[in-house]
Amino acid sequence: MSTITMKTLSAPEAAKISTPWTTADIPSQKGRSAIITGTGGIGLETALELARAGAEVIIAGRNPRKGEDAIARIIDEAPSATVRFEQVDLASLQSIADFGARLRDQRDSLDLLINNAAVMMPPKRQQTQDGLELQFATNYLGHFALTAQLMPLLCEGEKPRVISLSSVAARDGIIDFADLQSEHHHKPMRAYSQSKLACLMFALELQRRSAAGQWGVTSIAAHPGIARTDLLHNAPGRWSAIGTARTLLWFMFQPASQGALPSLYAATSPTAKGGSYYGPASFSETRGAPTTATIPKQALDAEAASRLWEISEHLAGITIPAPREARDVTLEELDDPE
Repeated sequence: MSTITMKTLSAPEAAKISTPWTTADIPSQKGRSAIITGTGGIGLETALELARAGAEVIIAGRNPRKGEDAIARIIDEAPSATVRFEQVDLASLQSIADFGARLRDQRDSLDLLINNAAVMMPPKRQQTQDGLELQFATNYLGHFALTAQLMPLLCEGEKPRVISLSSVAARDGIIDFADLQSEHHHKPMRAYSQSKLACLMFALELQRRSAAGQWGVTSIAAHPGIARTDLLHNAPGRWSAIGTARTLLWFMFQPASQGALPSLYAATSPTAKGGSYYGPASFSETRGAPTTATIPKQALDAEAASRLWEISEHLAGITIPAPREARDVTLEELDDPE
């Protein structure tokens, strides 16, 4: 196991949210555009509220049927919503590249990217077609590549924001540079925690690079606490030990709509700050109204974050271009970074 701890930053200062923030506080999103990964749970609730507030919303996911179901629910609850589905498999770098090419061909700008979708704790180690461990690939590296693919559009957006979803599990995460793909030592929860810590470190590093280079792109991290979604039913299985706990102890999990509030605050609030981390306020950040969350110490290791960024560029075969480069980059250059 190899970790770097030479340069640890202090957690960025962010004001606590003084009054319980709800969806009623979402400012109008008319004229803004958003891409959200994930067709259910937190992603669906986030998409619904953004669409209800007037944003043009694209739900990006792997399963078209689930995408159609998500669109149907949003239209049912917000009939005037502008929302559609686009297919992308975050476990496939080629699928992400194809998605990015389609979107760059379809539109000129993007205001909001919410890196939300995740897979949690498949009982056995699974490997993607790119040779990567499934949770690392889907939860983290896929969103790293997606952000790179969409950066040219974000750079043309109006006050663009990138929101990356982490988890309370990141508290126990370790970036194991000697075994990022869990090839030598695989435990499902350990791999999940690493992937979610990586998401948080990516959000903070993106903000640092954006601020240093004056990119104009704001990067914020959020986590939903413990929410009543299908995440534990999908991969471990409904009748696995943890899936059974999720089923029988449902009342201990806050509704998905409540779990979406930190993402929505980060995405829409004028007072949300770049480089901040938002999560639920109560019961050790597992439920409640959104507030400034505690960033785990290991996520503040700036040298480790920079190293992870460089490794991610190598693994994904793509760099995240700075704004001037992003505006000039061609489709061919993104498809073939060499």
